[in-house]
Amino acid sequence: MQIKDSTIVVIGGWGLVGAAMCRKLMEFNPKKLVITSLKQSEAEEAVADLRKEYSLYPPEMFEAWWGNIFTRNEWKDTPREVLLGDEKTRMGLIHDVIDELDDSILQNSALYSLLLSTKADAVIDCVNTATAIAYQDIYSSSRSILGELSSGSASNETVGRLLASLYIPQLTRHIQILYRGLKDAGTTSYIKIGTSGTGGMGLNIPYTHSEEQPSRVLLAKSAVAGAQTLLLFLTARTPNGPLVKEIKPSATIAWKRIGHGEVIRKGKPIPLVDMVPENAMQLSSRVFSLNPVDGVKDFGENFKSVFIDTGENGIFSRAEFETISALGQMELVTPEEIAEVTINELRGGNTGLDVIGALDASVMGPTYRGGILRNSALEQLKALELETGADSIAFEMLGPPRLSKLLYEAYILKRIALSFQKAISMSAAELSQKAEMLIQSDATLRAQMLSVGLVIMMPDGKSYLRGNDVKIPPYRGQSELEASTENVEKWCYDGWVDLRSENMAAWQSRLQRIIDDVGAIPIGDTSSRFTYSKVYWENFQTIDGGKLASWIFEIEEHGWRFKR
Repeated sequence: MQIKDSTIVVIGGWGLVGAAMCRKLMEFNPKKLVITSLKQSEAEEAVADLRKEYSLYPPEMFEAWWGNIFTRNEWKDTPREVLLGDEKTRMGLIHDVIDELDDSILQNSALYSLLLSTKADAVIDCVNTATAIAYQDIYSSSRSILGELSSGSASNETVGRLLASLYIPQLTRHIQILYRGLKDAGTTSYIKIGTSGTGGMGLNIPYTHSEEQPSRVLLAKSAVAGAQTLLLFLTARTPNGPLVKEIKPSATIAWKRIGHGEVIRKGKPIPLVDMVPENAMQLSSRVFSLNPVDGVKDFGENFKSVFIDTGENGIFSRAEFETISALGQMELVTPEEIAEVTINELRGGNTGLDVIGALDASVMGPTYRGGILRNSALEQLKALELETGADSIAFEMLGPPRLSKLLYEAYILKRIALSFQKAISMSAAELSQKAEMLIQSDATLRAQMLSVGLVIMMPDGKSYLRGNDVKIPPYRGQSELEASTENVEKWCYDGWVDLRSENMAAWQSRLQRIIDDVGAIPIGDTSSRFTYSKVYWENFQTIDGGKLASWIFEIEEHGWRFKR
């Protein structure tokens, strides 16, 4: 893309990589940079630094935004621990992640609000999403609830904290909101600065979080990072969405500054304490307490030393940095190198370091042999249908229920009208009446639909048939739901076999559109240009449910793959 005169959001722009990204972007004269960070002070500091360094540019070129992108806009400035400590906000966090994505969740999202308000041409995401999610440490939450369960005193808060820390639901919801936000904002490019979680090392990584080697928390971070990459891979394969890329540094990223001062760990200075040898504890008691003990002296000051600031990864001592960056350990990559690669990719270059592109190039897709054998399989299935007299329609194994609904409705049309032309020539009311007669007379067909969990809406729009198992509406914790007009229409769309005349008219419109589209093909054009030709539809002399369902998913619902 053209960076000049473009608006670009740098999520995590205060951080080590984000700051380097902003400086690199300024080489190409963007129109505006929106710099985000978790804290207001960080975002404003980043903007102040840029305004100072690029004083010849108008101050309004740099805009600060702050807050937690993983929560609601109204909570974005509230620490997560505070939200978890209050029952109302804790339940809100859980429902925002567990419930189906709807307009309310979307509109309340801080991330969605950021994307919609800025309407950026490009978004460069430098936040370590895997760390933000995995370091909520589901293991600690699990240990807490296990302890309470064993004592019979499990509290709602402990259970709620565990639910709120579930990794995959959080990540999935984040990607859903990200995709919708980018698409609705008209953003053309999204580049993620990801992580391998282990600085490029394997399961033998010696750097842990005071757990076993390798650390489960660290591996969970890698697992979330990998899951995020594959979700972005799917996002990149979604038609009419933004261009999606990921740069995944796999080494120690350093550095921001070198200095001397207080040692900050987890955002707080380390108090300096001491225990003189005269106060040594004895192991004879055979008890080692993790609680504070007598004999520890507070120096009244904080730990100070020489350090190197590696940004989001914290500060290291000279010896720690020397160890972790040594040859054969995590080694080193600079933020400027990451920024250069990212901006090259943003501008349309091919650095060979886009992880999504690498996956695209290496995944195994459809094959010629598979296509040939598909035809063979279909012929065998059709032959067996004729031999046994059993029409193979839908078992509701593949899903969604809408697929089964469409296949059965197309089959009903086939039974009562045989061809496209006859189905169109009849009135919608007549089709509806004949469909009802078929359902009444063919107990086997009726039983098949009801047995796989489909509901049959009768032509009067008031009566319905159902079996013991119902796929739509799905169970969401409530066994009884209001049968409002809005709900019923949604259920009919999602998975009820709808015999009403309005639905028959919709099918007639589909069939007519297909005929019209085929009619628009130039006469005599027998090239490979058109997929859905008259030959494909067998001259409209039969109604093939599988072909119609795939056409609906592609043409009406835009559910098609554009990468092979």
